[in-house]
Amino acid sequence: MLEETLGKLSRKSDTAIAVRYALGQWKVVELHYDDGRLEIDNNAAERALRAVVLGRKNYLFAGSETGGERAAAAYSLIGTAKLNGINPEKYLCEVLARIADHPINRIEELLPWNLVTIRSAQASHAA
Repeated sequence: MLEETLGKLSRKSDTAIAVRYALGQWKVVELHYDDGRLEIDNNAAERALRAVVLGRKNYLFAGSETGGERAAAAYSLIGTAKLNGINPEKYLCEVLARIADHPINRIEELLPWNLVTIRSAQASHAA
């Protein structure tokens, strides 16, 4: 149907441009049609990055490239905690309290989604 419409339009018209764009994105549209779990936009990712964008001027003063990398790691952990429904301040306090004695080969246990699972399991065993 879109191909038929395109044939009837002036090649340089705004509508023709829009129809060509839609045809170019058709496989993506079909993916969303076939699997309703897929997000049709990236609003969640953009909201997660909003704090980084708003604070961009402050990040210029990280002190060094290493300082910037550390700030990026901290913001990633905070954002990941938020996306997992975890209070970032409590999460970071928990990690900082544990990390000195935690084996480096099991560091993934301290990721937000794993830490919640560990705490839930410990609470179940204590009850």
